[in-house]
Amino acid sequence: MKKRINLVAAVTALIVTAGCGLAGASENEKDPVGAPPVSVAPTTTEPVIEETTAAPVETTTKPKPTKKATKSPTASASPVEQDWSQVPPCFDYEGKNISKAKAKAALKKASGRIYWRNEAPQLKLNFTLVKAVSWQESGWQSAIKNCDGGFGLMQVMPDTLDHMNQRFGLDYDATGNYQDNAYAGANYLAWLTRYFGDNYFKESYDLSPSKCKSHSSWCLLNVVISGYNAGYGTVDAAAKSKTLPNPAYVDSVRSLMADCPCGKY
Repeated sequence: MKKRINLVAAVTALIVTAGCGLAGASENEKDPVGAPPVSVAPTTTEPVIEETTAAPVETTTKPKPTKKATKSPTASASPVEQDWSQVPPCFDYEGKNISKAKAKAALKKASGRIYWRNEAPQLKLNFTLVKAVSWQESGWQSAIKNCDGGFGLMQVMPDTLDHMNQRFGLDYDATGNYQDNAYAGANYLAWLTRYFGDNYFKESYDLSPSKCKSHSSWCLLNVVISGYNAGYGTVDAAAKSKTLPNPAYVDSVRSLMADCPCGKY
């Protein structure tokens, strides 16, 4: 009997304890004393991609490589010689240039002619002078045409061509025939040699560099070179003071006579 009473008492105590536990849990949910506030992440309507999206396409897409602008050629199929330093500011080509071998042969042939067989047979040009003037003028390009009218290997001017043809009864075609161009230019050098030799150097036609003290001195060779570029009238005007009207040009040709890039051809 005592055991039965004890068992009942134990069950009763267990029921009371369980009831207290449930009550305590209910109150704690209402007022959790001492418990830290629970933070709930706020819901957001913005899509997650807004936070992790990459930079705009236009800033991340690699630009397409742009082609480098290529310079249009100054002239036609005939390129400018890289070692020809006297390129005029305005020029073009008419046709194609002959080879340097042909240019050299034409200039040699022109420099070896005697242009004054009766009046001055002793007047002789030399290849060193003719090749240097031609390189200065055209870089040995037979098809080049300067905007001032000069054409070909010797950059013969139309007025100069007319002067030579009419004065000596010639028919040089300096624009369509490279050999005639070489002849016309060389003939003009010979004419200048006789003209200046007769007027200023006691009929001497010696074009030797040894007759010149410097590239700028008043000597026949320098005067002839000056006249080829500036015209004989301009040289006449400077004769009184014995100065060259275009010393830079003369110096360039004289330097080419001593050391010309054309020497490699």
